Amino acid sequence: MSHFNSKQKKSGPTERGTVIAAHGRHYLVQAEKIKLHCVTRGKKSDVAVGDVVEYQLTSPNQGVIEAIAPRQTLLYRSDQYKSKMLAANLTQLIIVVATEPSFSDDLVSRALVASESSGIKAHLILNKIDVTESLDKARQRVALYANLGYPVHEVSVIGNPNATREKMLQLTQGQSSILIGQSGMGKSSLINLLIPDADIATREISAALDTGKHTTTFTRLFQMDAFEGRASYVIDSPGFQEFGLHHLSEGMLERAFPEFLPHLGHCKFYNCHHHSEPGCTVLEAIKRGEIAAMRHDLFKQLVHEAAQTIPYQN
Repeated sequence: MSHFNSKQKKSGPTERGTVIAAHGRHYLVQAEKIKLHCVTRGKKSDVAVGDVVEYQLTSPNQGVIEAIAPRQTLLYRSDQYKSKMLAANLTQLIIVVATEPSFSDDLVSRALVASESSGIKAHLILNKIDVTESLDKARQRVALYANLGYPVHEVSVIGNPNATREKMLQLTQGQSSILIGQSGMGKSSLINLLIPDADIATREISAALDTGKHTTTFTRLFQMDAFEGRASYVIDSPGFQEFGLHHLSEGMLERAFPEFLPHLGHCKFYNCHHHSEPGCTVLEAIKRGEIAAMRHDLFKQLVHEAAQTIPYQN
């Protein structure tokens, strides 16, 4: 267990639960039979949805989080000034894109880099395949990611909801999955198809955390039926248009592009940055068409952004 501040920790029995929602420094913890509104001691707020925590009851339905169990994985994004944890203990990241409106390759690639650097398997869902006039172009665009080894699943929430639900159930069984996507991609519709009472659960969470009408601004976890003895979790994150990765070093970034891996360590210069150096095997692979120029451009952009990061205080 990692403690927030052992000096502040009070004596007394603690219980374990899973954080199912977070709003500011307020957390909803699913205990064995009840949901508890919990806070952390002091100003620390490094708790993420999906964390297994130890808490101490302060009233029948409220508690204080005392410690966080060691995490298997942690997914987060960061800008120049601060980082934001998205979820802990994930096994997979599901990126939802659609035939229309057009999706952002920049956002997709950034999410894939985040998954690679966090050790989380990534999948793409191509939704709205019933919109046939936009389908060929969308398929061509997601083919880039399929060729890199990321599974792409085609669905239509509106056109074929039963087959879509079945595919999503297969994909999420026994996993802890987070769904991300820009607005308009159909992520909420997928969640509602997968978890029929998601809207009711969200309203309950919103009331418990007193978020007012900000039900779309917090991440929440839904527990599904267990599969072969393993719990299945689906985490819905707010729609966002940016996915900063300022916390990743240049070395971490180059290893988060799977198509770079066969070429790393073979450049003329051992400290090659893969920008414009002579004898760079990554640049040679781009010329041969083995690496997409768009992906290399993103790599350079991410390295540039990471260099701009300002140290900050939690």
